[in-house]
Amino acid sequence: MFTKSLSLLLCLTSLTLAAEPLTEVPFTQVQFHDQFWSPRLETNRTVTIPHCFKMCESTGRIDNFSKAAGLMPGPFRGIFYDDSDVYKAIEGASYSLATHPDPDLDTYLDSLISKIAAAQRPDGYLNTFYTLTGLDHRYTDLAHHHELYCAGHLIEAAVAHHRATGKTSLLNVAIKFADQIADTFGPTKRHDVPGHEEIELALIKLSADTGNPKYRDLAQFFLSQRGDPAGHKLYGFYFQDHTPILNQTTPTGHAVRQTYLLCAETDLASTNPAYLPTLDAMWDNLVHKRMYLTGGIGSRAAGESFGSDYELPNDTAYAETCAAIGNALWQHRMNLLHADAKYADTFEQILYNGLLSGVSLSGDHFFYTNPLSSSGDHHRQEWFGTACCPVNLLRFLPSLPGYVYATNNSDTIYVNLFVASDSTITLPQSTIKIAQETQYPWNGLIALIVRPDTPNPTFSLNLRVPSWSENAIILVNDKPAPYTLDHGYAHLTRQWGPADVVKLILPLTPRRIHANPHITADKDKVAISYGPLIYCAESADQPTLNLSALTLLPSTPITTSSNSAIPNITTLKTTTTSNTPLTLIPYYAWDNRTPGPMSVWLPESPTTDAKSSLNSPGPLTR
Repeated sequence: MFTKSLSLLLCLTSLTLAAEPLTEVPFTQVQFHDQFWSPRLETNRTVTIPHCFKMCESTGRIDNFSKAAGLMPGPFRGIFYDDSDVYKAIEGASYSLATHPDPDLDTYLDSLISKIAAAQRPDGYLNTFYTLTGLDHRYTDLAHHHELYCAGHLIEAAVAHHRATGKTSLLNVAIKFADQIADTFGPTKRHDVPGHEEIELALIKLSADTGNPKYRDLAQFFLSQRGDPAGHKLYGFYFQDHTPILNQTTPTGHAVRQTYLLCAETDLASTNPAYLPTLDAMWDNLVHKRMYLTGGIGSRAAGESFGSDYELPNDTAYAETCAAIGNALWQHRMNLLHADAKYADTFEQILYNGLLSGVSLSGDHFFYTNPLSSSGDHHRQEWFGTACCPVNLLRFLPSLPGYVYATNNSDTIYVNLFVASDSTITLPQSTIKIAQETQYPWNGLIALIVRPDTPNPTFSLNLRVPSWSENAIILVNDKPAPYTLDHGYAHLTRQWGPADVVKLILPLTPRRIHANPHITADKDKVAISYGPLIYCAESADQPTLNLSALTLLPSTPITTSSNSAIPNITTLKTTTTSNTPLTLIPYYAWDNRTPGPMSVWLPESPTTDAKSSLNSPGPLTR
């Protein structure tokens, strides 16, 4: 029961956080101007956003709201969870408006929101599928029919739109629906859980935006009900509803659902430390036993689900793009909770590989699944019947600047990502402007020009030293700087001058990675990385070479080259045992040219020196 679970959470007060929780620096206070991410964010703004809205229109997703509002005739068209795609597109568009004012997009959203508001029922309920197919069936199949999942994405979109524009048009709709849900579910009302988690983390956001604690309490209620047979018939492992969440220590079932649940648990853990053991156990298992080198998770196509420990096939890897995004969102939350760079390392690993691979360089074709090898029959599509991945990418990318910096309440700035950018960061005693200059990930020199608004303030700048890096060098004003390394961060505490320059130098060299021996799919194979990037061989670069038949020697040199058919990337060059040249490209960039086979893990001569092997999966070396 809810009261019993809540009491357990509140009584376990002996569990404490390992460090002071962090607060992210909002994405609106960090402006990118680099050559890697800035063009991608611009492509997302100018190509992906209009493409996704166009597809939502042509597939009937937006018309469903007009039909539910009585503004046009016709039956429901599509799949019962299609409302969520419209909401995610609005969320991403709102993030874009927050940094790039666009009157046309603003007007378009106003028109779309008016249709959504008109489709809302008088009691607050909003779901076009049930409105058009029978409201008497609403809330009759929470396990499968995604009503609360769609509601969660509505709430996230509403909070984003409110923060970006100051308008309350969509926020009022979300509040009204959230109130209807709160009137239906709760300790003295109906006990049940959504089959697809999302409403939980969204309610926590709504609580923060409105200042109303009842939404956070409702999120806590939904979490307390998972695995509790006293309130509802349990839905089972696939839905993470087989045992109370405090007993869940191994990721199971549908990978996206699992990560969204973990996000909500982590959001609550700062005030409910009883969640910490299960979160830490989940992280340990997921990252070290059930995650691909690319950061992808969910190895089985059946149920888009986790496999067993070390079950990580390459050609049949599911590794849904949404699961990579959910994993990244969770890693970021874990880093804020623990102030430990291993979570930011994993976030970066996902970001540059299994997440970024989900969208084409042109911004209008997508991967739903992200295998680590292909015989040539896996290609990007402009849309999907289930289109969660394109719009999930659309909403994630414009918020990316918000993952670069974080602060605590003790005058400390954490640097988590390396992107040429300008930022304004507020500390308790001063405001700091930081200009970050770098060509990362192609170059490992990161320079940060620190400009406080008060004379000579004392504060700490904590630089993440990536777990894959060796012999990192830190200079302040071109002189070696004393620092302490703690939980993956180099701590620089000093009185800062008006324009001190901190340099973090991360030597970049191609690195061979060997898999954990328990992963049978990668036996006698090697993968190659360069900085945070995982590389692959694609037939477009060597059309006559059989990728599955080649063999690499462990001692063969690997060199870098900027000469590539794909603009603005660094390729790697090596040779096979037959002295045939082999070109490798970043994994995220494959299937943007002539379709053909691809492989991340390449056969290697059995004379490999095991002592030089790195362990995978997991953070690249940690």
